Formats: sequence, structure tokens, C-alpha cells
Amino acid sequence: MNESQILTASEMQAAEQAIFDSGTSVSELMEIAAGGAAEWVRRVAAGRSVTVLCGPGNNGGDGYVIARRLVEAGNQVEIVAPIEPKTDAALAARKRFEGPVHSSGRDVRAEVLVDCLFGTGLARPLSGELALLLRDLAGRHPMRVAVDLPSGIASDSGELLNEKLPDYDITLALGAWKFAHWSLPGRARMGRVRLVPIGIGPVDGAARLLARPRIDPPERDSHKYRRGLCAVVAGEMPGAGLLATLAAQRAGAGYVKLFAETVPAAPPPDLVIETDTLGDALADERIDALLCGPGLGRDEVAGRRLMAVLGSDLPTVLDADALVLLRPAMLGEQVLVMTPHDGELATLCQSFAVRAESRRDRAQALARTSGAVVVAKGPDTVIAAPGGRLSLAPPSPSWLSVAGTGDVLAGILASRLSTGSDPFEAACEAVWLHGETARLCGPAFTAQELARAVPRSLAAALVSTSL
Repeated sequence: MNESQILTASEMQAAEQAIFDSGTSVSELMEIAAGGAAEWVRRVAAGRSVTVLCGPGNNGGDGYVIARRLVEAGNQVEIVAPIEPKTDAALAARKRFEGPVHSSGRDVRAEVLVDCLFGTGLARPLSGELALLLRDLAGRHPMRVAVDLPSGIASDSGELLNEKLPDYDITLALGAWKFAHWSLPGRARMGRVRLVPIGIGPVDGAARLLARPRIDPPERDSHKYRRGLCAVVAGEMPGAGLLATLAAQRAGAGYVKLFAETVPAAPPPDLVIETDTLGDALADERIDALLCGPGLGRDEVAGRRLMAVLGSDLPTVLDADALVLLRPAMLGEQVLVMTPHDGELATLCQSFAVRAESRRDRAQALARTSGAVVVAKGPDTVIAAPGGRLSLAPPSPSWLSVAGTGDVLAGILASRLSTGSDPFEAACEAVWLHGETARLCGPAFTAQELARAVPRSLAAALVSTSL
């Protein structure tokens, strides 16, 4: 769906131009976009007084239209416009607004502030005067709404271009999501985010917002091998591997094994543990996917176990210690998914000679260089495929910031990979299931509790629950 695409500023500009080329004028599109935003503001304001802060461009033009629509709906509205309109559409919108317009916000007070100062095109910091005006108005309005983007946040990165930018209660994305809507630190300032459709068509190669997957239940005649055999390669710290298997058993695979050098203490009775030589264990042709890394260790033994995994040519998820040990020369032709946190991502970029500024750019560059799907996990997880596909995850509960939850994610992902999901889709499914499970768990859970709750989120993603 077009509603899930995430566009850069240049992609958004091109998408709008396609609408203009079809015969819609800039002013007509402004009425559509601002009219949709005005309806949101009207409902949020609930009859309360509103101040609209307008800039000189078309984002400011949106503000004049919003103000006019709110007056028509019965709201008390004033406009603060420190700079006169500079585009034809903004000038026309200004002329159609018949209420008061102030060049200074010094004496303006209301209950709701609508920020239409700057939108998607802003790439440099606000001037000191404008930044001060924005902070002053925000401080005097108990509720704040940003139209398209909060002023002072870079559209393509979520970077804060100024210090001490205000927080907003709601941000109304016009036409399409921008990267800032789902990227920290900017995302943390936006409050609730809502999309206002304006008729933007599909953009080839656009990034996507991670959505609820559609997962099929097993066929009626399925058995454990047809549902997928997932094997977790353990190392010197067995607890992490056991957590991963616990999650893998609950994420769709029909059979989960732990390949360990020794049997861990008090293993689950339903977990098959093999202590054969790793090379012999990996020779099982029924294995559909591997996971290597959680609790692996970083010594010579761990390195040999990683090399055995990479020599198997089986679809593989690499996590944790495996990512630290990995070097480009170890890679073959097998399907790989890597799940680094920020520290591991930095190590991988150094190992693979990847140089990029943002974590999104690093994930994409690493995926291209390594040929692996890269899940750059964190509070704003990015999923990048070697061919250019990109997905951004909405925020997950901050309660996920507890030891062991990364092992759970890796186990879910390996399980989904073993069921036959495309590697990129398996990664997207796993990240969604991980975040949704955390939401369902509520506050202050352990990694083991998270792993045991995975079936609850899997049930929410099933296409059909019929027996």
C-alpha cells in the first residue's frame, strides 16, 4: 500500500510533481493536504483557540489554509508569520485568510499551537530568531501540533538541526511518511504520528514502514520437517542459545535443535540437543536454517564453529559474537541475515570497510557489500536487503532494553527463515513479532518471558486461524 511507503525529500518532491503534471495545481493540492490536516487539528483542538505559525514556503501556505478552515469550523484562530510568503501558492493562501496575522508572537496566546514554519525541505538549522520564536510559542501553548514535520528536524535523517526544539503532541505527515517520522532522535519529539493522504502514487524502490505480517498457518497435512527444521549452534555460554531456541520453538518452526558441545544443565525436555561433532550435525540435509552467535564466544573454538556454519551453505542468521568474529573472506554464497546492534554494526562496518554517516546508510551499505540482509536493531530498527529493499520499524516498547531480548529476536528470525520465508520477509516478520510480543507482555518482563509469549503475537499475524 502507498500508505506504508517512506520517502526522502527528493522522492516526495518528484511524487508531488507527478500530481502537478496530471493537471492538479499547487494551490489545489495545498487545499487537499491542508484541508486534511485542518480536520485533524479541529478534532484535536475540540473548540479551543489556535495559533498557527506560518513560514514563507508552501508549508506556511498549508498553515494559512488550515487557519481558514478552522475559522470556518468556529475556532478562534490567529496566525503568526515572521516572514512574508515567498511562493505563489502560499501568497494565494494568505490572501484567502481574512483573520489577524502577526509578524511577532510576543503577545499571542492560545491553547493549541500549529507549527507550519518549515516542513520537508528544511536542511539547515533555524535562524536564532526563528528558533527562539518557536520555543517561546511552544512554551505558551499547552498543546502542540506539527504539520508534515516539526520545524528544525531534518526530513531524511531525523536529525535535530537546532538545540532545545519543542516536543509535540501530534505530527501530521502530509502525503507520505518521511524518514524522520520513524528515526531517532527526531521521532522522539513528534508525539503521535498520523498520515494525511493527498493522492501520492507508488514510488519505485521506496522504503516501507514495517506492518503486521500475514503468516499462513501450517497446512493440514504438515509434519515437523515440512514446517521447518531450525538448528541453533551453541557456544561457551549456553544460556543465550537456550533463549534463542525457546523463541524459535514458538515462532513457527516445526523442529528446533540445539547443537552444543555439552548438554547444558536442566535443558527443556522438549528440546533436542545434539553433541556430535558440529560438521557431522550440520550434514543433516533436513536442516532448513541455522542460527549462530548467541553465547558463541570469541575464542579459537568459537571461530572454528562459525567457519563450520559458514561452510554449510545453509540459510543462516548471524548474531552477537558471530558478528564480531565475521570477516569478508569467510563468506560464501549462502543466504545470510545479520542482526547487529549499534556496536556490532560499527564493528562490521570496520571489517567490511563500509563508510557511511547514518545507521540507515551503514545498514544499506553493509547489505550491499556483504550480500546479507542486515537488521540494524535498536529503538528505531532498520532492515536492509542487498538489492536495495528497506524497511523501518515503528517504535517498540522501551521495556525491550533488557539482557537477552536480542537472542529472542535471533531465534524468532531463524525460525521464520526455516519455514521458507524470503530472508528479507523473514527479517520483517521477526522484527514485527518481537515488538508486538513486547507490547503484549507489558512492563518489566524478562527475555525468557518474552520468548514464551511469542505465540501471542504469532496468533495476531495469522492469515487464518481455522483448524
